[in-house]
Amino acid sequence: MVVTQENVAVDGSRRSSPQDIADALRERIRAGELRPGDRLPTQAELAEEFGVERGAVRQALRALQDDGLLSNVSKGSPPRIAEATPVREEPQPTMVGLAPRLTEAFGARRVRIDVVCHTAETLMVAIGEPLRLIHEDRMRPEAVDVRILVPSRDISLAFPVSVQGRGEDDAVHQRWLEMRNAQGQVLRHNLQALRATHGIDVHVAFRALPFTPPVKLYLLNGEEALLGYYTLTRREEDWGGETLDMYDALGSKSLLFSFTQRGGRRDAAFVTESQKWFDALWETITTDLTLS
Repeated sequence: MVVTQENVAVDGSRRSSPQDIADALRERIRAGELRPGDRLPTQAELAEEFGVERGAVRQALRALQDDGLLSNVSKGSPPRIAEATPVREEPQPTMVGLAPRLTEAFGARRVRIDVVCHTAETLMVAIGEPLRLIHEDRMRPEAVDVRILVPSRDISLAFPVSVQGRGEDDAVHQRWLEMRNAQGQVLRHNLQALRATHGIDVHVAFRALPFTPPVKLYLLNGEEALLGYYTLTRREEDWGGETLDMYDALGSKSLLFSFTQRGGRRDAAFVTESQKWFDALWETITTDLTLS
């Protein structure tokens, strides 16, 4: 860091910045000198140790608080070192990681699932686990509200798309459209059947996006956001008596990254902003969608 006049004490020695103080305390936490539950020294003691004003100490403590390293932060007493946060599992492929997250979400009294995707294939498969538990009477939510955003049939998709480009008879687009509709219908049928079999208040709604989403997003009860990137690959598939050579994404293999409201300020902000983004799309530029 460049030493400016503000970082120089009266005697000419270098004065610690808030970043220096935060880094020094982080290192003590990492090295085990400060353990979970330990109290930090008072602001006055830290100010004396680092040769700074209390304002610099407060800035350093705010930085550590934002990083989730401090708890019991208040004006009345020194904060404590936060308990170690359990290490989050590594990102899992969507087909592997989504089912247990949905199962946990369905444990709520009122379930709310919002999804942005290309088709409902992965969701259709993954939701089978919580549905099985409901049919076995091992869980019983009162209400289930599912909202799904998928691309409109009327746009030129960025993908999947033929390697040769779009022609008058776009078989790649027709294949995608048939998959989108069929999988959406199965998903809706399986969920709405809970109304007749278990008396659960179920609502399933689809709306059409005017663009091709580059990511898939699952929002679970406003508490967790699962984000996966669609990674394109060139592949061939037999469909309708011909071989389709196309650029496509295998959504079931996309790694899901989890963000939770309990995962610290940054995670919580991501969940909140993702929900705002979804709600804004739902209420503005998306259109009614009929699966047919």
